[in-house]
Amino acid sequence: MQRGEVWLMDFDERRPVVLLSGDEASGFRAMQVVAPAGTEISGVAVEVAVGAPEGLPLEGVLRVALPRPGLVPCTWLVTPAQEDLIERVGVLSSAKLGEIEDALRAGGLEQAAHGAA
Repeated sequence: MQRGEVWLMDFDERRPVVLLSGDEASGFRAMQVVAPAGTEISGVAVEVAVGAPEGLPLEGVLRVALPRPGLVPCTWLVTPAQEDLIERVGVLSSAKLGEIEDALRAGGLEQAAHGAA
C-alpha cells in the first residue's frame, strides 16, 4: 500500500479513498473521493478531479475546503487501518498527486500529505 493508490473502503457503503501517506506501523492517511460540488466553489474549496484515468469506476473529486475565519473546514480526511482498505482499484499519476498536494497546501493541510497528524 503506497501513496497515490486508490482503494475501496467501507464507510456506510464502499467508497474510494486515495492514500496520501503512511504505512502499517505509523498508520495511513487517506482522503475520501466525493461527488463534485456541482456549483461554483472557488474561494471556498478546491476540487481535484479523479475518475477513469485513475482506475475508478466513477468520476469524483478530492475536495479541500479553504480556511475561513469562524468556520471549521470539512476535508474528508480519514485515517484507515490496513484492514479497512478492501480492494485496490487504481493509482494516481505523479501529476495528479501534485495537484492534490497543491490543494492540501491551499487548505493549510500540507502535513496531511506527509503523514503528520
